[in-house]
Amino acid sequence: RDATVWRKPSEEFNGYLYKAQGVVEDVTNRIVDHIRPGPFRLDWDSLMTSMDILETFEENCCVMRYTTAGQLWNIIAPREFVDFSYTTSYEDGLLTCGISLDYGEVRPNFVRGFNHPCGWFCVPLKDYPTHSLLTGYIQTELRGMLPQSAVDTAMSSTLANFYSDLKKALKT
Repeated sequence: RDATVWRKPSEEFNGYLYKAQGVVEDVTNRIVDHIRPGPFRLDWDSLMTSMDILETFEENCCVMRYTTAGQLWNIIAPREFVDFSYTTSYEDGLLTCGISLDYGEVRPNFVRGFNHPCGWFCVPLKDYPTHSLLTGYIQTELRGMLPQSAVDTAMSSTLANFYSDLKKALKT
Protein backbone atom coordinates (compact mmCIF):
# COMPACT_ATOMS: atom_id res chain seq x y z
CA ARG A 1 0.00 0.00 0.00
CA ASP A 2 2.84 2.43 0.79
CA ALA A 3 5.17 1.43 -2.05
CA THR A 4 5.42 -0.53 -5.27
CA VAL A 5 8.42 -2.84 -5.64
CA TRP A 6 9.78 -4.22 -8.92
CA ARG A 7 12.80 -6.36 -9.65
CA LYS A 8 14.91 -7.39 -12.61
CA PRO A 9 18.17 -9.34 -12.88
CA SER A 10 21.14 -7.22 -11.83
CA GLU A 11 23.93 -6.51 -14.27
CA GLU A 12 26.34 -6.24 -11.30
CA PHE A 13 25.93 -9.67 -9.63
CA ASN A 14 23.90 -12.88 -9.70
CA GLY A 15 20.86 -11.40 -7.98
CA TYR A 16 18.28 -8.68 -8.52
CA LEU A 17 18.11 -4.93 -8.88
CA TYR A 18 15.05 -3.78 -6.92
CA LYS A 19 13.17 -0.58 -7.62
CA ALA A 20 10.86 0.71 -4.91
CA GLN A 21 8.67 3.76 -5.39
CA GLY A 22 6.05 5.57 -3.38
CA VAL A 23 4.67 9.00 -2.52
CA VAL A 24 5.67 10.34 0.89
CA GLU A 25 3.86 13.24 2.52
CA ASP A 26 6.74 15.59 3.32
CA VAL A 27 9.36 17.79 1.66
CA THR A 28 12.42 16.26 0.01
CA ASN A 29 15.02 17.65 2.46
CA ARG A 30 13.28 16.19 5.49
CA ILE A 31 12.76 12.80 3.82
CA VAL A 32 16.38 12.48 2.73
CA ASP A 33 17.58 13.61 6.18
CA HIS A 34 15.80 10.53 7.54
CA ILE A 35 17.32 8.17 4.93
CA ARG A 36 20.96 9.19 4.70
CA PRO A 37 23.56 8.31 7.34
CA GLY A 38 22.93 10.32 10.45
CA PRO A 39 21.03 10.57 13.70
CA PHE A 40 17.51 9.92 12.36
CA ARG A 41 18.04 6.57 10.64
CA LEU A 42 18.43 4.37 13.72
CA ASP A 43 15.34 5.90 15.32
CA TRP A 44 12.91 4.59 12.72
CA ASP A 45 14.50 1.95 10.45
CA SER A 46 13.45 -1.32 12.11
CA LEU A 47 15.95 -3.38 10.11
CA MET A 48 19.02 -1.34 11.08
CA THR A 49 20.52 -2.22 14.49
CA SER A 50 23.66 -0.03 14.54
CA MET A 51 25.38 2.67 12.47
CA ASP A 52 28.82 4.20 12.82
CA ILE A 53 30.35 6.90 10.64
CA LEU A 54 33.91 5.63 10.08
CA GLU A 55 35.21 8.52 7.97
CA THR A 56 33.76 11.87 6.87
CA PHE A 57 35.13 13.51 3.73
CA GLU A 58 32.77 16.48 3.57
CA GLU A 59 29.34 17.27 4.98
CA ASN A 60 27.40 14.91 2.70
CA CYS A 61 30.06 12.27 2.01
CA CYS A 62 31.15 9.49 4.37
CA VAL A 63 32.04 5.86 4.95
CA MET A 64 29.63 4.18 7.33
CA ARG A 65 29.34 0.76 8.91
CA TYR A 66 25.92 -0.52 9.82
CA THR A 67 24.35 -3.76 10.91
CA THR A 68 20.96 -5.25 10.19
CA ALA A 69 18.79 -7.57 12.23
CA GLY A 70 18.25 -11.20 11.32
CA GLN A 71 15.23 -11.82 9.10
CA LEU A 72 12.76 -14.61 8.37
CA TRP A 73 13.09 -16.18 11.83
CA ASN A 74 16.88 -15.76 11.54
CA ILE A 75 17.11 -17.86 8.38
CA ILE A 76 18.92 -14.73 7.22
CA ALA A 77 21.49 -14.01 9.93
CA PRO A 78 22.38 -10.45 10.95
CA ARG A 79 24.44 -8.63 8.32
CA GLU A 80 27.13 -5.98 8.43
CA PHE A 81 27.77 -3.51 5.60
CA VAL A 82 30.46 -0.88 5.06
CA ASP A 83 29.27 1.67 2.50
CA PHE A 84 30.55 4.84 0.89
CA SER A 85 27.59 7.25 0.96
CA TYR A 86 27.09 10.54 -0.88
CA THR A 87 24.09 12.90 -0.83
CA THR A 88 23.64 15.74 -3.32
CA SER A 89 21.05 17.92 -5.04
CA TYR A 90 19.67 16.34 -8.19
CA GLU A 91 17.44 18.33 -10.53
CA ASP A 92 14.57 19.57 -8.32
CA GLY A 93 15.20 17.06 -5.55
CA LEU A 94 17.88 15.11 -3.73
CA LEU A 95 19.88 11.97 -4.41
CA THR A 96 21.57 9.84 -1.78
CA CYS A 97 23.64 7.02 -3.20
CA GLY A 98 26.16 4.48 -2.09
CA ILE A 99 28.26 1.41 -2.74
CA SER A 100 29.89 -1.06 -0.39
CA LEU A 101 33.62 -1.06 0.24
CA ASP A 102 36.01 -3.82 1.25
CA TYR A 103 36.95 -2.12 4.52
CA GLY A 104 38.16 -3.51 7.83
CA GLU A 105 37.48 -6.79 9.54
CA VAL A 106 34.03 -8.36 9.76
CA ARG A 107 32.78 -8.33 13.33
CA PRO A 108 31.88 -11.65 14.99
CA ASN A 109 28.29 -12.90 14.62
CA PHE A 110 27.77 -11.03 11.33
CA VAL A 111 27.98 -11.90 7.65
CA ARG A 112 29.46 -9.08 5.52
CA GLY A 113 26.92 -8.13 2.87
CA PHE A 114 27.69 -6.01 -0.17
CA ASN A 115 25.65 -3.22 -1.71
CA HIS A 116 26.29 -2.79 -5.41
CA PRO A 117 25.61 0.76 -6.71
CA CYS A 118 22.31 1.89 -5.23
CA GLY A 119 20.49 5.07 -4.33
CA TRP A 120 17.37 6.97 -3.38
CA PHE A 121 15.95 9.80 -5.50
CA CYS A 122 13.49 12.16 -3.84
CA VAL A 123 11.68 14.82 -5.88
CA PRO A 124 8.72 17.05 -5.00
CA LEU A 125 5.41 16.39 -6.73
CA LYS A 126 4.68 19.36 -8.99
CA ASP A 127 0.98 19.59 -8.09
CA TYR A 128 1.50 18.78 -4.36
CA PRO A 129 4.72 20.47 -3.13
CA THR A 130 4.26 19.05 0.39
CA HIS A 131 4.48 15.52 -1.07
CA SER A 132 7.50 13.85 -2.64
CA LEU A 133 8.10 10.89 -4.91
CA LEU A 134 10.72 8.64 -3.32
CA THR A 135 12.34 6.08 -5.64
CA GLY A 136 14.98 3.63 -4.51
CA TYR A 137 17.26 1.41 -6.57
CA ILE A 138 18.73 -1.32 -4.38
CA GLN A 139 20.96 -4.23 -5.31
CA THR A 140 22.12 -5.92 -2.14
CA GLU A 141 24.18 -9.09 -2.17
CA LEU A 142 23.47 -10.61 1.24
CA ARG A 143 26.17 -13.28 0.83
CA GLY A 144 26.38 -16.40 2.93
CA MET A 145 24.56 -19.65 2.32
CA LEU A 146 21.05 -18.45 1.49
CA PRO A 147 18.38 -19.78 -0.84
CA GLN A 148 17.54 -17.11 -3.43
CA SER A 149 13.83 -17.47 -2.62
CA ALA A 150 14.51 -16.38 0.99
CA VAL A 151 16.48 -13.36 -0.24
CA ASP A 152 13.69 -12.38 -2.66
CA THR A 153 11.02 -12.64 0.05
CA ALA A 154 13.10 -10.64 2.51
CA MET A 155 13.99 -7.87 0.04
CA SER A 156 10.43 -7.26 -1.14
CA SER A 157 8.95 -7.09 2.36
CA THR A 158 11.90 -5.06 3.70
CA LEU A 159 11.47 -2.40 1.01
CA ALA A 160 7.71 -2.18 1.57
CA ASN A 161 8.22 -1.88 5.35
CA PHE A 162 10.88 0.79 4.75
CA TYR A 163 8.22 3.13 3.33
CA SER A 164 5.64 2.53 6.07
CA ASP A 165 8.29 2.96 8.81
CA LEU A 166 9.60 6.14 7.16
CA LYS A 167 6.10 7.62 6.89
CA LYS A 168 5.44 6.94 10.58
CA ALA A 169 8.75 8.57 11.56
CA LEU A 170 8.02 11.69 9.51
CA LYS A 171 4.67 12.20 11.26
CA THR A 172 6.33 12.47 14.69
